Amino acid sequence: MPMPTPTRYDTDHLAEAQFEPNSRGRVLKNLLGIRLKREMDALEAVKLAEATDYAIRHISAEHRFTAQDVCTLHQQWLGKVYPWAGEYRQVNISKGGFTFAMSAQISRLMEKLEKTVLAAYTPCHFVEPEKVIEALAVTHCELVLIHPFRDGNGRLARLLATLMALQAGLPLLDFSGIRGKKREAYFAAVQSGMGRNYAPMEAIFRAVIAKTLRR
Repeated sequence: MPMPTPTRYDTDHLAEAQFEPNSRGRVLKNLLGIRLKREMDALEAVKLAEATDYAIRHISAEHRFTAQDVCTLHQQWLGKVYPWAGEYRQVNISKGGFTFAMSAQISRLMEKLEKTVLAAYTPCHFVEPEKVIEALAVTHCELVLIHPFRDGNGRLARLLATLMALQAGLPLLDFSGIRGKKREAYFAAVQSGMGRNYAPMEAIFRAVIAKTLRR
């Protein structure tokens, strides 16, 4: 029987593609044997809401985030769904022709993220709104570009941004406006971060915060 064609991400190591049998390559191999994408999407959304609630109640406004915190958040979210939750990926992945950081470099890059970006921008106590936007944009771009986990990186990066925003005195961020063409602009903003051009992502977070405050 041929291997299902990866659809969520392209990997360079099909032996570790880990798709659930009979899922038509749409659901990653999981601890619950779920094969339907809509069922998995619903479960992941519920688990993310639970992880967000837990993080809000247990992470203080004074907390400086670390690479281990990022792993812990991922494990709390998906630990009962995937065996690799909270562990750095072992495969190289790309999306839409864009290749994220090589798996062999993830540990080093996450250590660098902790010592530079997370150390500089958390706790996120900046008074100037534009400095908060800068902190969110830079952290988000750099984490997504590393893409440390097999799946869930974008959503985890949004969770971290939400926790940082709360440290800055903002309400829970509303990312619902990032869809359609705006989703394409979001991905382009991530790619711009490769050259340390964070202005496109800053514009996205500026819009997210404005939508959040209007709500």
